Order: sequence, then structure tokens, then C-alpha cells
Amino acid sequence: MTDHPVDIADKLSRVSEHWAPKVVARLNDYEIKVVKVQGEFVWHTHEDTDELFLVVDGELTIQLRDGDVRLRPGQLYVVPRGVEHCPVAEGEVHAVLMEPRGVVNTGDATDSSLTASYDDSLA
Repeated sequence: MTDHPVDIADKLSRVSEHWAPKVVARLNDYEIKVVKVQGEFVWHTHEDTDELFLVVDGELTIQLRDGDVRLRPGQLYVVPRGVEHCPVAEGEVHAVLMEPRGVVNTGDATDSSLTASYDDSLA
């Protein structure tokens, strides 16, 4: 734990690659991550956990099988556990994620080149 606030903008300024979440803080067994995304991700599910997306900059669409959720800066959406989803960003989007420690970004998707390595270098 640190004794100073986490500056989300500063942490995001240190991120260069897309779809590679970086841990910036921990809350009990949860991790708060920053990520930059652009383009289409992969359809996937997290069977055991919900996943929170909070958009800081840009516009993010979370495709769901029964309709899309569109997020603008300052908006968040929680994908319920077990719900298949696919994030899409036409332009670059900066976002904050919150999920349990150890969650793989591509969930149950197999053979995805978008599976990110665990990175807590910004924590």
C-alpha cells in the first residue's frame, strides 16, 4: 500500500501497447488496472467473475450477444460473470478495469494473440 493517490492519467501516460492491462492498485483480492484499447478484442467469457470497465477517454462498445453497451468518458459497465462479450474501440480508448487478482484478460478464449502477460509494474 502507498500513502499517496494513484494518478490515473499519469499511469495511462506510461502505457504504450493496446490490450495490455497494467495493475495500478489493489483492493482486497481485486486489482485495479489501466488499459489502452483500440480495434476489436476477442469474444470471451469470465465464468467465475464480473468485470468492470470504466472509460476515462474515448468511446468503448462492449458487444454482448443480445445487444451492445456503449460507454463514453465517465461511464462504467459491469459485465456479469458468465456473459460472453467483446470490447471494440474505433479510436483509442483509455479505461480502468477492476477484477479479481489473477484474471486473464481473454477469459476462456483459446489461442488468442491478445492474451496479455501479468504486469504490475505500475502498482
